[in-house]
Amino acid sequence: MTLPNKLTTGRLILTPVFFGLFVFTVMGESILFPGMIALWVIQLVSEISDVLDGHIARSRNLVSDMGKIMDPFADVISRVTYFVCFTYVGMMPLWALMIILWREFCIMFIRMVMAKEGTALAAKWGGKAKAVFYFVSGIFGLIVLTMQSLGAVNGIQIMSVIARWLFILAAFSSLLSFMEYLILFLKTDSMKQFISE
Repeated sequence: MTLPNKLTTGRLILTPVFFGLFVFTVMGESILFPGMIALWVIQLVSEISDVLDGHIARSRNLVSDMGKIMDPFADVISRVTYFVCFTYVGMMPLWALMIILWREFCIMFIRMVMAKEGTALAAKWGGKAKAVFYFVSGIFGLIVLTMQSLGAVNGIQIMSVIARWLFILAAFSSLLSFMEYLILFLKTDSMKQFISE
């Protein structure tokens, strides 16, 4: 297994760890600060590994078919997991979560159709912008929870509002990204082949 694929696998392993720790840390009567520190570590390690695996794969010519499948899959699993967590605690609107889920499942379907034809769906600017909104909204969600765990009062209301709007922007950016990918997909031979079957 190449180094980029090892990093991607590590991200997949960290995802259920994040979820279990989130439940233990946040779902009780009070938010545990030590648990918040661990959540920060997992979140940052996951995001950094996401950047590193792609960079290493391209710079060292380690791009593989397995990596092309695993990397976006790991992204979806990890980010959807923390969106579910933030929705459960009432920070992210349920409708925003559903838009993101629908987008991710549709993109996975499109990727499968294109993979069948031996073509890949490369990331576009919309997908990269969506990834930034995903990351930033998750960070602000953790900031709010950390403030709650510390019993902070000053500024927590405005930070909660900012986090909520960032989750909403993440949902809309995912929708715009989906439209970009869908337009590209409709122009491909994969779409023509899919319709003809």
